Amino acid sequence: MKEILLIEVKSELGAGTRGASLGIDAVKIASIDLQSDFFARYDSVNVRTDNSPLFTGFISPSAKYVNAIIGVEKRVCNAVCEALEFGQLPMVLAGDHSTAFGTIAGVKKAFPDKRLGVIWVDAHADLHTPYTTPSGNVHGMPLAMALGTDNRDVQTNEPPAEVAHIWEEIKKIGVEGPKLHPSDVVFISKRDTEAPEDYLAEKFGMRNYTTEEVRKYGPKKVAAMALEQLRECDMIYVSFDVDSLDPSVSVGTGTPVPGGLTVEEAKVINTELVKSPKVLCWEMVEINPTLDSENKMAEVAFEIMEATARSFEDSRMKPVLV
Repeated sequence: MKEILLIEVKSELGAGTRGASLGIDAVKIASIDLQSDFFARYDSVNVRTDNSPLFTGFISPSAKYVNAIIGVEKRVCNAVCEALEFGQLPMVLAGDHSTAFGTIAGVKKAFPDKRLGVIWVDAHADLHTPYTTPSGNVHGMPLAMALGTDNRDVQTNEPPAEVAHIWEEIKKIGVEGPKLHPSDVVFISKRDTEAPEDYLAEKFGMRNYTTEEVRKYGPKKVAAMALEQLRECDMIYVSFDVDSLDPSVSVGTGTPVPGGLTVEEAKVINTELVKSPKVLCWEMVEINPTLDSENKMAEVAFEIMEATARSFEDSRMKPVLV
């Protein structure tokens, strides 16, 4: 059977609220409190990160800390690519969502000739660019990076030349050009977007399975529908942002949005998705324990992660010959 490799990325340069870099340790503490040996069962690697630019300021409000984020993206890309080349199943536990682009780039670097599909379980679309962002927070841009788009049809900003150059360099990480086609992106529980993101989603017909549809069809069926949507893809990456959960359980995350998933719905969706043999990488992001006095978010997140890992591993076990 293939072995899971945990890849830890303690970066929060792309977030708007401080504290996501502490999310990994919070999840580890939750595992201890829940008396689990999860982090002893699997090998792990730590991607080198540096959050010190947070103390010195950003170069431009159109893409904050992007000059430092590009280095993190490259290192995440290489870590994910190496795991896949060794035949491992990377499960990435990261701080803010900006580094998910590095994960996507790493998958594509390992398999440049294969068609990649992405299932984005998130309250947000993360389709902004330096030309459209209202906040400048790069955790709202990873999917746009992966699509290789500037979205200038609805441009609202004029980023300085330095930012524009770094943005172009980021899009080249892993392999040249876009890492996937917009039609190969499926959202689950997306419910908080801005007009430039809606423009891209509508232009390319990106499917979103709403929380209401999860309730109507059931989480298991929605997972199957999302996988069917990507049936032409050779491989699939699943990104799980904990703000896809409803704020009643997702207190410890930077951008909670009402109308999200329950813990059980998220658990079923993720465990069902990773059963597909096409899914070769799973990621969880945006746990912020500084916003959660009792570490409840990390406990919930760990519960989902542990169940997903078990499903991921069990579904790839070779049958025993008797």
